Amino acid sequence: MPDSGSPISDPTSQERAIRVASAGRRRRNLLALLAGVVVLGAIVWGLYWFLVSSHYVETDNAYVGADTAQVTPLVSGQVAQVLALETQTVKAGDPLVILDDADTRIALAGAEAALSQAQRQVKGYFANDAALGAQVAARQADIARADAQLISAQADLARAQTDLTRRQALSASGAVSGDELTNAENRFASAKAALAAAKAAAAEAQATRGATQGARDVNQALIAGASVDQNPDVIAAQARVDAAKLALSRTVIRAPISGVVAKKAVELGQQVAIGQTLMAIVPVTSAYVDANFKEAQLSRVRAGQPVSLTSDLYGGGIKFHGRVRGLSGGTGSAFSLIPAQNASGNWIKIVQRLPVRITLDPAELAQHPLRVGLSMKASIDVSGDAQ
Repeated sequence: MPDSGSPISDPTSQERAIRVASAGRRRRNLLALLAGVVVLGAIVWGLYWFLVSSHYVETDNAYVGADTAQVTPLVSGQVAQVLALETQTVKAGDPLVILDDADTRIALAGAEAALSQAQRQVKGYFANDAALGAQVAARQADIARADAQLISAQADLARAQTDLTRRQALSASGAVSGDELTNAENRFASAKAALAAAKAAAAEAQATRGATQGARDVNQALIAGASVDQNPDVIAAQARVDAAKLALSRTVIRAPISGVVAKKAVELGQQVAIGQTLMAIVPVTSAYVDANFKEAQLSRVRAGQPVSLTSDLYGGGIKFHGRVRGLSGGTGSAFSLIPAQNASGNWIKIVQRLPVRITLDPAELAQHPLRVGLSMKASIDVSGDAQ
């Protein structure tokens, strides 16, 4: 029998103590394991951040954009045909809208008629030059004839003067009758008048030649240094014809670039004015992305760095590749309609975002087209230098 002075042994209490001790060891082991996992996870995350994540900056505040072309008429008129529909894909040069060309065709016909008239008029200048040259030669001959007549009249006057002087000297002695003296005086007067007439004729011939030469000079000034086609009058008329042809060609409004028709605002029969926006062409194959990064992310971003992008349209399975073209000159708030006035009132700092323009691979865009305004997620590799 056991000694009455020693404690009585309880197997149940011993088992409970063993279980408590075992549970404590398990908790310590689990805590140690959890601590090890946490430390290992921190190490793995630190290594991943140092080796991978620190080399990239990401944002999902990115959207597709494109340099949209506005389609506007260069001449006014009534819409005769509308050949483009909303969402239609067009190529550069495709006709989109045709305006009524009746007025421009009439203007072209008038300009062509004016050109033909100018050409005929200039050809007349050339023909007139030859005629005026012949007239100048004829007037020169008239001058020579008048000079000869003047010399003859001077000779006749000298002869009549001599004859009169001789008869006047003989009349005192009665050797010459009064009739002969009278006749000599008459011949002298006639010779004197003939000389005056010859002088007048010579002066008239000189004046006529000068007038004819002046007319020829004026005519030559109109044709000097240029052929018929190079004459200023013909060039001006040709310019009016070219302007009329240009206006006629502009009645067919063509696509300035290739892309998708958007914002169509033109209907059949509508009267359109010069510069009125009829529609827009969105070049989906040359789209870009504007990614709005936080200012703290941009210290290592440089033009030319590679970018990986995904679109909400295609999901993460389709990746687009591009490069940084450049950073905007200011934040969105700086260019807003009502910019923030941080110098007035209470001020709370707000992290700003700066747009980063990213060009995309045209081959990838052709395979997976994007549309303006679609959401994108962009990740820039900032580990190396720009390429």
